[in-house]
Amino acid sequence: MDTQTITPERLASSVIAVPPLARHKDYSLNAEASTQLIHHIESGGVDILLYGGNANFYNIRPSEFENLLSYLSQAAGKDTLIVPSAGPAYGPMMDQAEILKQTDFPTAMILPHQGLTTDEGVATSIRHFVEATGKPAVVYIKFEGYIEPETVKSLVDDGLVSWIKYAIVRDDPSEDAYLSQLSNLVDPGIIVSGIGEQPAIVHLRDFGINSFTSGCVCVRPDLSQAMLEAIKAGNYNRAEEIREVFRPLEDHRNNINPIRVLHEAVAEAGIAETGPILPLFSGLTAEERSEVGDTVRPLLSR
Repeated sequence: MDTQTITPERLASSVIAVPPLARHKDYSLNAEASTQLIHHIESGGVDILLYGGNANFYNIRPSEFENLLSYLSQAAGKDTLIVPSAGPAYGPMMDQAEILKQTDFPTAMILPHQGLTTDEGVATSIRHFVEATGKPAVVYIKFEGYIEPETVKSLVDDGLVSWIKYAIVRDDPSEDAYLSQLSNLVDPGIIVSGIGEQPAIVHLRDFGINSFTSGCVCVRPDLSQAMLEAIKAGNYNRAEEIREVFRPLEDHRNNINPIRVLHEAVAEAGIAETGPILPLFSGLTAEERSEVGDTVRPLLSR
């Protein structure tokens, strides 16, 4: 596992995969299947993996957290960067910080809590988390009003932020006053587009941010990485071609649920048997699973 300090150059080198975790029928970790998925992602040239929403870190047992970190630190290749998550509630986050402090992970992402927060309170929780871990955190901005751009800047200026995952969904990603302000206030080299391939071209080209996270990368890591490289090279026509390849699967994720669809898409593609999804989520219906399978399997030969 790569334990070096994360730089903008490191973020720019790879798509950031956000894979699910495979589970047995009793919801315990299926380490063998999860490792199969990691190796599949690495085989496509992708070597940054972020375990957050798609891995359902929102709903893991507190008693499972330490063992999960131990597994992740050993499952990936020596040059692969692994970023786990903590939270979203303050109490569990701070207990998890004490465990993270004892590990070699260079950072961890704080999962965003919706509805029961204030801007000042979020900033305070991030400060406390970083003080407890001794590591800068990944700030995940998913909801309007969660944390203001000026507040993020103050955290960055104080050295508390490793990088920023920006994932507020817009009807038109080119019209985004928040992202415009944020990318003017902080180094856009530490901002990553957090909504997959679909808005990535606009986010990187028009706002100057650095890379993008992806769930579809779990199916075709080589193709997703090729899209990042095409954007970096200014070959937007090629990037757009790849974006369209992923669109049908992303449409299913948007129409049903991004986390639930990806969890079963990996299995339907024959990459790894992901098993049941951890509650509070539930699996797809038989009809939904069939539709996802019919969409995802052709991706393997594109």
